[in-house]
Amino acid sequence: MVEYRAELLFWVLSGTFPLILMGIWVEAARSGQFGLQPVEFIRYFLAVFLVRQFTVVWVVWEFEREVLEGKLSPNLLQPIDPVWRHFFSHVAERFARLPLAAVLVGVFFLLYPQAIWLPSVKAIALGLITVSLSFCLRFLMQYTSAILAFWTERASAVEQFWFLLYLFLSGMLAPLEMFPAAIRAVVLWTPFPYLIYFPASILVGMPVNYTQGFLTMLGWGILFFGLNRWLWRRGLKQYSGMGA
Repeated sequence: MVEYRAELLFWVLSGTFPLILMGIWVEAARSGQFGLQPVEFIRYFLAVFLVRQFTVVWVVWEFEREVLEGKLSPNLLQPIDPVWRHFFSHVAERFARLPLAAVLVGVFFLLYPQAIWLPSVKAIALGLITVSLSFCLRFLMQYTSAILAFWTERASAVEQFWFLLYLFLSGMLAPLEMFPAAIRAVVLWTPFPYLIYFPASILVGMPVNYTQGFLTMLGWGILFFGLNRWLWRRGLKQYSGMGA
């Protein structure tokens, strides 16, 4: 991952979309009609940027290529599930992009010194836990979509549909406080807010329901894990790649 650090820099920069949205919401917040102060928007979208840096997943495209090109076959002969290769390559990439993300955060605070804050020890600890759980849930959801490559050549198309829901319901475009109360109550029972909104809110100290958050993440994690293993067993019977 470090060897291809130039490419990695472009991937880090591609995750700055929340910082662009931040400028829009900060200007809107100055009208005083959105319930959050401009500095709260700045901190929230910085937290969104950080959470996205550590929860981005691309396993569906890698696994789809392995199935279509028959490269999955030799991995199936080894005494370890191929998923761990993808999982730990993602983990390694987190550490490789950490210095680049830190530099961007430093530049950000130079531009917005009023947004500097020091999270509490509790917020940091819970933030690290929730970011890790969010990454695992995001990886599990996408890997479940990736297994559909056993039946279709465009498993990534399914992921692109999920991404639309992820884009609008995860809190990446706006904090869920901007949603009508009835819609927000429903959205909070879906897995998407816990991929970005929940850990970002914890990092900046916004009020969240910890019990509902962790139980919802656990419930969706169990559901996707069961579906993943069921699809995997059936997919292996369907697989007919080169050398399989």
